[in-house]
Amino acid sequence: MSLQGKKIAILIAPRGTEEPEFVKPREAVMQAGATVTVIGLEAGEAETVNGDLDPGGRYAVDAAIEGASASQFDGLVIPGGCVGADKLRASKDVIALVHDFVAQGKPIGVICHGPWTLVEADVVRGRKLTSYPTLQTDIRNAGGEWVDQEVVTDQGLVTSRNPKDLPAFCAKIVEEFSEGRHAGQAESA
Repeated sequence: MSLQGKKIAILIAPRGTEEPEFVKPREAVMQAGATVTVIGLEAGEAETVNGDLDPGGRYAVDAAIEGASASQFDGLVIPGGCVGADKLRASKDVIALVHDFVAQGKPIGVICHGPWTLVEADVVRGRKLTSYPTLQTDIRNAGGEWVDQEVVTDQGLVTSRNPKDLPAFCAKIVEEFSEGRHAGQAESA
């Protein structure tokens, strides 16, 4: 499946994004031909983590979240990591970007603790998704249906539980990004 000509944004939080949940999806969409833009809370570099506690690698941030727009991209990846996801959901600019992706019907891939950003953006009502198990009450309280599956797709929204689900997650985001907009996605915005 080709993503040639597609522009994909991937979020990263300083000292908090789970490294494999950032690296593997980025590699998957790049290998499929997409141009990837790493968007951080600030310009420069961001350090990832492994297992939420151990230091990971350092990655260049291509663009700061301030001024980023869903209209610039064809898809969005939101990695997990407990601390990283919490930092992302605390940013009004990240939440606005997530909401705009949903409103425009553009596909989004979200893994592990990343669905916290969806809850914060108020876009899970009536949606079926998965996450790290500790988020299930948050998702249900926000009106979503939480299920325990390695990958769940709902109108262009792809979710997975943890790094063990990355092979299925990466395959499914490439598929959904290649399909493009999903009219049903915008209904939850």
